[in-house]
Amino acid sequence: MFFSSDNASCVPPEVMDALMRANSGAEMPYGHDTIMDQVRHTVREVFEAPEAAVYLVATGTAANSLSLACLCPPWGAALCHSTAHVQMDEGNAPEFFMDGGKLVLVPGADGRMDPDALRATLGRMTPASIHNALPAALTLTNTTELGTVYSPDQIAELTAIARAADLGVHLDGARFANALVATNASPADMTWKAGVDIVTLGGTKNGLLGVEAVILFDPARATEFERRRKRGGHLFSKHRYLSAQMLAYLQDGLWLRLARQANAAAQRLARGIESIPGGRLIHPCEANIVFADVPEAAHTRARAAGASYYLNKTVDHPLGARLVTSWNTTDADVDRFLGHLRG
Repeated sequence: MFFSSDNASCVPPEVMDALMRANSGAEMPYGHDTIMDQVRHTVREVFEAPEAAVYLVATGTAANSLSLACLCPPWGAALCHSTAHVQMDEGNAPEFFMDGGKLVLVPGADGRMDPDALRATLGRMTPASIHNALPAALTLTNTTELGTVYSPDQIAELTAIARAADLGVHLDGARFANALVATNASPADMTWKAGVDIVTLGGTKNGLLGVEAVILFDPARATEFERRRKRGGHLFSKHRYLSAQMLAYLQDGLWLRLARQANAAAQRLARGIESIPGGRLIHPCEANIVFADVPEAAHTRARAAGASYYLNKTVDHPLGARLVTSWNTTDADVDRFLGHLRG
């Protein structure tokens, strides 16, 4: 009954097997391994982007922060949703890697940026005088921090507004696979075809030991990313162990199967909570995160039985909870938890 975070899930056997296969002989370091050649080819095929530059880092914080640094200068501003992970959970790393560039918050219901709010924010910021931050980038999160997803059309609407203001666009895809399977969109439709310049393709939250891909659809940005990755201390020497994970993840659709399992578990959990007297969803459950109000007695029973999840108490939702399912969350896990909530 572990619903605190999908970061805590174990690693699928296919990935562990790939790591063991990579753990033989010698390979060139720093991303020059032969497995990385296969990763680049596979990513370009999956995203229908034959010219894309592809890099690996070990953490989502590094992936997002280095990506934003390539789009936003020190005197610039990156616009994000007020609940975006880069704003709430990256410990000022984006600002650090942007060498002083700032995040500007844009509101929107259920974790999705409101297009009119984006227009209004840009309207207040442009044209930027010498005394103000220059709007330089838009960053979106899909799956959002509140468990909702953007469709390709919703992303395209926001990127069109950004393009008109000459902003680059970054997509934080820590849970990108969950958003894809929720919308039945293709990776290309969700990214470059919708106006995205750089996407971080998450692996860690979807079962990997620790690797994230950064995909730059404009290869002219590649050299800058390479230098920023090295300067920031995120270029792995024994890189093949990152490559092996990412290749296994993408081969044979494993990444999408893992995400479907996590999303299905969340749907089962959400339906079950709604069936409990006093249980209701706070935000739509569209991927693998559930925000819900649960009666206090139900909280007490579940936590006493060993259930792990975060309370998410607010003024409007004093009994709120945040529950996250993983690729290996079983129906039995969900049903046992729901049984304790019901009493």
